[in-house]
Amino acid sequence: MNKSSDMAAFGALTFAAVSWGASIVAQKWALGSLSAIEVSLLRGFGALALLVPLWWWQEGTTTKLTARDAATLAVLSLGVLGNHLLTLFGLRYVEAAVGGVIIGAAPAITALLASIILRDLPFRVVALGCAVSFAGVAMVSAAGSSGGAGASPWLGGALVVLAQICWALYSIGGRHIMDRLSPLTVNWTTLAFSVLPQIPLLWMDQKAVTAGMDSVVPSAWLAVAFLVIFPTAIGQQAWLYGVKGVGPSRAGIFINLIPVSALLLSVMILGETLDAPKVAGIVLILAGVWLVNWQSGRYKETHT
Repeated sequence: MNKSSDMAAFGALTFAAVSWGASIVAQKWALGSLSAIEVSLLRGFGALALLVPLWWWQEGTTTKLTARDAATLAVLSLGVLGNHLLTLFGLRYVEAAVGGVIIGAAPAITALLASIILRDLPFRVVALGCAVSFAGVAMVSAAGSSGGAGASPWLGGALVVLAQICWALYSIGGRHIMDRLSPLTVNWTTLAFSVLPQIPLLWMDQKAVTAGMDSVVPSAWLAVAFLVIFPTAIGQQAWLYGVKGVGPSRAGIFINLIPVSALLLSVMILGETLDAPKVAGIVLILAGVWLVNWQSGRYKETHT
């Protein structure tokens, strides 16, 4: 690959990671006028309106889904469902900056669960890095209340961590089916399956439906539109383009931009504070992720 192609891939990866970090800020903003279920449903239906036509144009006439595929995708959608809802409910209790920093531990969480479930690496290889990352998670959770009534930083932090566990299980479980189906196919089908069970849940968690849609401020609609277009639709495809261009190993480092962008954008847009516990927490989380990658790479080199 030539230098210009490399730069295009790096640009796509940067765009994806920053948009995913910004999505935390957008979700927090939208929750000012909408409930968690309302935000999730609007995001899901909006993204499907973009992804399904794109899929049909690119591969709809060539992709064949069997009943077994549909069942597998339905199970995988539980990871998407848990990730979206638990993140939104967690952001009710913690600042967006805290939620974004915690999401930085996602690679360590995925490595830990993969070592337990897939046994692709011994637990001892990833244990130290995961412990360091989780120490960072505990630090920012302890310090990061949203400052509002009923704020509970430990509850919010725990919900965001559970959201990352759901995403890790989705990523691990989707490895085999993506040998046969494209990421775009897996993306829209699991998103569609995740939207369906949320429809009856709407009666339990309403805000705009009860108060009236005219109660939703324009900035909340802009936040939802951002969630639909950038992190959910364009961001996913930009990430896949970048991974294809430079490979998964080189692309993985860009994941570290997610918590950094979430933290900085939370300060700039939401006016949240940038204090020592958050900075120390993000340093610990990223150090733990680096340890996991370094020890995993060293183990693979000596056992291949």
